Amino acid sequence: MALYLTEEDVAAVLTMDIALEEVEKGFVHLAEGTAFNFPRNRLPNGRGSFNFMTATAPDLGVMGMKTYGVGSGRSRFYVYLYDTNTTELIALIEANGMGQVRTGAASGVATKYMARADASTVGMIGSGYQASTQLEAVCRVRDITSARIYSRTQENRERLASVMERRLGIDVHPVDSGQECVDGADIVNVITSATKPVLLGEWLSPGAHVNAAGNNHWMKQEIDYEVVKRSSVIVADDVDDAKIECGDLVYPIDRGITTWNHVRNLSDVVTGQVAGRTSDDDITLFESQGLAIEDITVGIRVYNMARDQGLGRAMPF
Repeated sequence: MALYLTEEDVAAVLTMDIALEEVEKGFVHLAEGTAFNFPRNRLPNGRGSFNFMTATAPDLGVMGMKTYGVGSGRSRFYVYLYDTNTTELIALIEANGMGQVRTGAASGVATKYMARADASTVGMIGSGYQASTQLEAVCRVRDITSARIYSRTQENRERLASVMERRLGIDVHPVDSGQECVDGADIVNVITSATKPVLLGEWLSPGAHVNAAGNNHWMKQEIDYEVVKRSSVIVADDVDDAKIECGDLVYPIDRGITTWNHVRNLSDVVTGQVAGRTSDDDITLFESQGLAIEDITVGIRVYNMARDQGLGRAMPF
């Protein structure tokens, strides 16, 4: 019978290190042609949209999808996993927390291959739901000693800085502007719901790596054109997906600042087909839209661990 896993079940077994391992594995399978990802679909629901995204990983024995509605109130995310051999449903997973961790892990994987090896400082713009795992993931792949956090609400950035300083054991400071946050940072995380740029390219220091992970809609932009213009290496989790919903790239490419030929898939970087950077002075950019392959590779690991530990509830089919 299929297993139903709650948010509490997921939290009991999933760590950032596990998510980093499984997300990277998913990109390797994409590069090798042993996994397949289909871009997100958005269908109108009257008040917003019903979104779903799908992927298959035959070598891992799993296929599945993530679904969620967008409208009034907080979205609820669910991941459905199917066995590729029997084609039967094996798990239904409450996936808000899992999505938070795997989104951070995607930026962590990109940072592993694109940031300077000696990167030690982080500037993070955004203090919402996804921010904590973005910072945690970066700290797992680089020896980070300090971070700065900026968001519009002082109380929020101060609270997150306090929480993350205790959790990560590094110096984390709230600051009063985006420019102060980014100035001199080796790694810059942007994780907001902004519709207009909150990161300006003129703020970036040579050698900086940028993870832009907050927006996945073609009508929104977190970074300005100068970030794109200054980036020697531009990588998306999936270029075909980015062409549909990455406003950070769609608009500057439409204006001739760069071309889609200069945007590469993260899977190519992970497998060494494309260099994540060519010098310590390169500014590099990772655009994260979020892929279903991340959900099913992390999901199948969560399912296996939960099953082995006797977690979850059997569903009557």
